[in-house]
Amino acid sequence: MTTAKIRKISQIVQGINTSDGAGVKLKRILGSPELGQLDPFLLLDEFKNDNPDDYAAGFPDHPHRGFETVTYMMAGSFTHRDSKGHEGHLSAGSVQWMTAGRGIIHSEMPEQSDGLAWGYQLWLNLPAKWKMTEPKYQDLPSEKLPVVEEKGVRVKVLAGEYGGVRSPGKSFIPFTYLEVRLEPGAVLAQPAPPDQNAFVYVIEGKAETGPESEPGYVKAGHLGVFGEGGSVRLEAGDEKPVHLLFASALKLNEPVVRGGPFVMNTLGELKQAFYDYQTGKLG
Repeated sequence: MTTAKIRKISQIVQGINTSDGAGVKLKRILGSPELGQLDPFLLLDEFKNDNPDDYAAGFPDHPHRGFETVTYMMAGSFTHRDSKGHEGHLSAGSVQWMTAGRGIIHSEMPEQSDGLAWGYQLWLNLPAKWKMTEPKYQDLPSEKLPVVEEKGVRVKVLAGEYGGVRSPGKSFIPFTYLEVRLEPGAVLAQPAPPDQNAFVYVIEGKAETGPESEPGYVKAGHLGVFGEGGSVRLEAGDEKPVHLLFASALKLNEPVVRGGPFVMNTLGELKQAFYDYQTGKLG
């Protein structure tokens, strides 16, 4: 790996407090006015509550079309049901991958465990040719998600690959999603090809990024967007551990027309999605 290829941070944004569903309080990290999207990433939300009143009403039945959601539970659990008769239960450490495709109506209800409900939901756009694919789920329990530990680095592979180890999750485009813990002085080096966008979200601590000769820093509660290059370097800053999420995925370079729960390529397709939902033809 050469210094010239290491990506620098080009933008840093802070999550904003908001609510969604039936009043669930959450932090919107990506998909805010400051960073509306990062092709093909559409949204990243963190829900972390120890007060059931902040999330108990959950996300009642709502429609989706044209993209995927990847939900990762840190603590607590998530129960989901949909219009196709599918029902699943995510426990702590598990991932649920929901491909909305041509359309689905589902509910998502967070539940507390040991006083906490905590998770992240990432929205990943679908290429135009797969917008209307059949809806499907991938429920990946914690024990099926590989963990790589080496030299103060612990990586849980939620999607894609790290160190030659692959997640069982299947994506339509090249997509890597890692939960990373770094001990002081430990360094993570990860390929991030030029045709992909990449970001890091720091959960705890402060991450040092970029070439060692020109380091940048991203602190807890902030998302850093990586600029051009072919790889990323992440190190625990301040001689303290750091806990973070890293993601990279192929740029689609396609038009995006979105309205609430639907993400399409043209205004006509978006209007059709709303019409199909209103007339009972979606999901």
